[in-house]
Amino acid sequence: MELIRLTPWDLGLAALLVLALAGLSTLLGLGIGRRFVVATLRMAVQLALVGLVLEALFTAASPWWLLPVAGLMLAVAGREVAVRQPHHFRGGWGYGLGTLSMFIAAFSVTALALAVIIQPEPWHEPQYAIPLLGMLLGNTMNGVALGLERLTTAAVEQRAVIEQRLMLGEDRSAAVAGMRRDAMRVGMVPVINAMAAAGVVSLPGMMTGQILSGTAPAEAVKYQILIMLLIAVGTGLGTLAAVTLGARRLFDERHRLRLERLR
Repeated sequence: MELIRLTPWDLGLAALLVLALAGLSTLLGLGIGRRFVVATLRMAVQLALVGLVLEALFTAASPWWLLPVAGLMLAVAGREVAVRQPHHFRGGWGYGLGTLSMFIAAFSVTALALAVIIQPEPWHEPQYAIPLLGMLLGNTMNGVALGLERLTTAAVEQRAVIEQRLMLGEDRSAAVAGMRRDAMRVGMVPVINAMAAAGVVSLPGMMTGQILSGTAPAEAVKYQILIMLLIAVGTGLGTLAAVTLGARRLFDERHRLRLERLR
């Protein structure tokens, strides 16, 4: 099946629909019309720039170009995790906690998938490495952000409960065990829901893109299953790491609750 190429006019028609939605939200007084327009412009510009960068990367096919791009993706994802927190950690921990967790999870799973499962030649082929890392980072970022938000919010709201449990002789791990489990669960629920609904409620994005580009549905399904399994592992590992490290950071070496470490 031949790929149907989109023209600027086709994209302009789709953009008009978003502008109409922004106008409607303004008429209804929702206060998000301007945000719709700004987000649309940012999305278009960012994706256009990404397209140019990816074309250059695919042409060069060098790991020395791949590393700075992957580092930039990780840095931006780390910032997004930090700014989403209503009670994020002060200092370098506010940025480093989520970044380190995503690095451990997303980069390790991506490297494993490229070297052992997909096995492109060379293994760092940007056509596979960049999209795979991007999908893993994006989903891991959401899991880490949700998990840390639930953990820190629960610690602030249930400060008295934690301190009472500490006074009764529990250590820091036991005092927040329930909150830690709840935070881990919250971080993993979105990817579990996505897997449960895949193919029945929705067609996942990668599979849809491959089918639209002419890939056989059976082959697209295999790739989508692989991607969703990898996303589940990356999100789970990232959430577990972030919540575990965050729970330890809430206390000092003497097992005292230190909420002043939160901003």
